[in-house]
Amino acid sequence: MTRMFVSLLALVAATPALALSDQPPAPADSAEVAAARAGDVVVTASRSGDAIPTDLIGSSVTVLDSDALAQRQTRMVSDILRDAPGVAVSRSGAIGGTTQVRIRGSESNHVLVFVDGIKASDPYYSEFDFAGLVADENARIEVLRGQQSALYGSDAIGGLISYATLTGREAPGITARAEGGSQGSFAAAARAGGVAGDNVDYAVSAAYLTTKGYPAAPGGSRDLGADNLGVSFKTNWTPSPVFKLTAVGRYNYTRADTDDQAIAPNSPVVLGYPVITLVDTPGSYYKNNTYYGLVSAELNLFDGAWSNMLSGQITDAARDGYTSAGYSYGDRGRRYRAAFNSTVRFGSEHVRNRFTYAVDFEREQARVIDPSGYAFTGTNRSDTTGFVAEYELTVDQRLSLGASARIVQYSRFKGAETYRATASYLLPTGTRLHAAYGTGIKAPTLTELFGYSTGQYIGNPNLQPERSKGWEAGVEQIFAGGNAKIGATYFDNRFEDEIQTVYVFANGQYVTSSANSATATSQKGVELYANIKLKDWRVDAAYTYLDAPQSVLAVARPAPADGSYQAPVPVITQAVRRPKNSASLNVSYVPDALPLSVTATLRYNGAMRDYAFSSSYQTLLVDLHDSVLVNLNASYDLTKRVQIFGRVENLLNRKYQEVFTYRAPGTTAYGGVRIKL
Repeated sequence: MTRMFVSLLALVAATPALALSDQPPAPADSAEVAAARAGDVVVTASRSGDAIPTDLIGSSVTVLDSDALAQRQTRMVSDILRDAPGVAVSRSGAIGGTTQVRIRGSESNHVLVFVDGIKASDPYYSEFDFAGLVADENARIEVLRGQQSALYGSDAIGGLISYATLTGREAPGITARAEGGSQGSFAAAARAGGVAGDNVDYAVSAAYLTTKGYPAAPGGSRDLGADNLGVSFKTNWTPSPVFKLTAVGRYNYTRADTDDQAIAPNSPVVLGYPVITLVDTPGSYYKNNTYYGLVSAELNLFDGAWSNMLSGQITDAARDGYTSAGYSYGDRGRRYRAAFNSTVRFGSEHVRNRFTYAVDFEREQARVIDPSGYAFTGTNRSDTTGFVAEYELTVDQRLSLGASARIVQYSRFKGAETYRATASYLLPTGTRLHAAYGTGIKAPTLTELFGYSTGQYIGNPNLQPERSKGWEAGVEQIFAGGNAKIGATYFDNRFEDEIQTVYVFANGQYVTSSANSATATSQKGVELYANIKLKDWRVDAAYTYLDAPQSVLAVARPAPADGSYQAPVPVITQAVRRPKNSASLNVSYVPDALPLSVTATLRYNGAMRDYAFSSSYQTLLVDLHDSVLVNLNASYDLTKRVQIFGRVENLLNRKYQEVFTYRAPGTTAYGGVRIKL
């Protein structure tokens, strides 16, 4: 690893000679190349913080801009993530139910999530639950696929998702919307952003969604309702051209009804065994309160050739569960995170170099709240320090090469190293070739190590970090004067030492724990996408094929006549809740000559498998059938400032499940008004 860092520094030292040498004139740009250079930019693909055009990024990335969120009338951020290739979303029933997002077959806690630049996962679970993230007015999403641990450390083993509200300079003005609809739903959002003087910009936004819900339990009658609130504030103060201060604050609140699981008279039967199913549980619900904060200072010297940023952030999460008898359980998690980035930029018009050095420090602490007095309620803590070196080279804005390496030190584990290399080349014909190779690491969560709640989960302090490595290669073609883009990417990943949930018999009952798997898993697949903007039409399409075989211990034969216990055996199956085939298609008609917008959305989730459990906690595999969901959205501008809109979701009233025994909603309809000032 030391040699790798020295090699990066030597490359940086040698590059100025190349950068300052005489260069031939660059070939003239075609319309496609010029359009590619003027397209989307991404800030998470580099630790420098620079906005990098997507055609110069070797990794696979998808940008869901503010127009896409608005045209698809996105209310829960997780819904529009279904339109990104390589992404699988599973929500446990109604809004407010646990919502997990997986990238390229990885687990949901392998996906690093930033919200307004803040690491947003719950420090207790080390995973971000999208159940409470309501979409704001004027926001954008970046989805970066593949191992990103060399840049961002643990949690980025499968990929990265960044959700950010726009700044006051990016989207000035005041907007507000309100809507109502099926299942007693009401949603509202408001935003105010702008510039004060010459050196301050600000943005304040709030989004709220409440619903009475519907019965998620098969055969049940209890509606599972939810209340979700998100409030954010961000400001930038630039007192001089070389110095900027940034402050971000955010609060998320969720209160959602829940149901327990049990063997019931209407339990599904799998291989002859009645299995645990969702059952109506009146009075059961949870509350989640999370506070986020970030401050940063940036100093740019020598006309931007050398920039330095120092930042600090905090995530404070509290989750509490209740039953009809009162308070049942709770947990608290807090994360302190500090980072220093220093970037040097040098070169010529033809050859540009960027070298970034970064240091990260992170402290996570968590504890359980157990009114019964059964569980350990002390605070557990873990510290992580990472050192990052990244070098990026761009030649004539066509060739981009990148290399990054990270050394990480854990307070509870042996140190580790990760690295990543990327390449992208844009031909004069508008054809772009890109590739990446990298390694990833995921530290065990505090819950997996220590936590157990009311005796149902026992931690394993002997766990070791999970590891992965993988590569990808793709081709992209820009045509129609740069207004259309199609692409295909092949990826191949391998995961080792994965942490799996296991069942053990302790204190006279079966409880869960965790253990490192002795077998490796692989995830291979193909991602296809198309983005077309022609006159009044916008078309966005994505398709993913995922081959993710996994060996699980499960019952493989039908139950004996007496229904007795069978020992589990190794079974090779597609990893659960990850379909082999998934696709989405969004077609928007937004004519300049009419104050009208219409969007049709089709989302296909292929057949997949999930776990089921008998009364003896035998693991069984159950098939979930595929589904096609169709949404139809429309809006009409009454005036320049007033717009009415409406949408229908699950237009065909398909019945399906994303998580076993959790019913998904049928056809719903909504309508409302938006005001722009």
